[in-house]
Amino acid sequence: MELFQEEVHASLREAVRHLSWLLTRGYAIPSSLKLVGDRLILTERQRLAVARSSCSDQSLASRECRRIDTSKLKSETVDIDGFNLLTTIEAALSGGVLIRGRDGCLRDMASMHGSYRRVEETVPGLILIGESLKAADISHCQWWLDQPVSNSGRLKSIMSDLSSEHGWPWSIDLVPDPDALLRTSKNVVVTADGPVLDDCDRWCNLADEIVETQITNARPIDLRDDA
Repeated sequence: MELFQEEVHASLREAVRHLSWLLTRGYAIPSSLKLVGDRLILTERQRLAVARSSCSDQSLASRECRRIDTSKLKSETVDIDGFNLLTTIEAALSGGVLIRGRDGCLRDMASMHGSYRRVEETVPGLILIGESLKAADISHCQWWLDQPVSNSGRLKSIMSDLSSEHGWPWSIDLVPDPDALLRTSKNVVVTADGPVLDDCDRWCNLADEIVETQITNARPIDLRDDA
C-alpha cells in the first residue's frame, strides 16, 4: 500500500495522462511506459497501475459509447470475465489496492501467474455479484473462467453451488482463452480488460457499480484527470 499512498496520486495521474497522450498518437505501450515511468521514477508495480489505467483518446471515446448502464440490463444476457471481475471484488472487500482508470473501470493489482486461491472474500464477493445481477433483472449470466488457471475447477463448483442455492440463472464454463470469446460476444460483457473493451459489442462497468454502492469502505485510487 505504501506505493499508492495519497502523496503519489498526483504523479500517477500525471503518468496516466502522459501515457494516454502517447497511446493516442500511436506509440507502442512498452516503450511509452518505460519513457513515462523513468521520467517520473515509478516502481514496477506503479507502472503496472499506470498501464492498466491508461488508454488512447480513441479507445476512451469508443468504450464510452458502447457502455451499458446496469439499470439497462433487464432481460439481457451478460458474459462475465470471471477472474477479472471476481478478483476486483475480492480486493475491494479485503481493503486491497484498487485503481480507477481513465475509462472509469476499476482494476485490482492482483497477478495470478496461472494460479487462483480461494480467499475469505470469495463467497461474499460472489454473493454481491449475484445479488447485483438479480436486482438488474438479467435473463442469463454466462461466466467464463480461464481453464489453465489452477483451482478454476474448484471455483466453478463453488459458483455452481451458489447459483443453485440462490436460484441465479448462471452458467459457468472453463475455456482456454475467455478473452477471445468475450471480444466477439454480442451479449453485454462484464470486464475491465482493455483489449476486450476495445473489441466487444457492449459492456457494463459492474465492478465499479458494486464497489460504489455496496462496499462503502473501499477507497479506489482515482487516476482520471478530473479526480
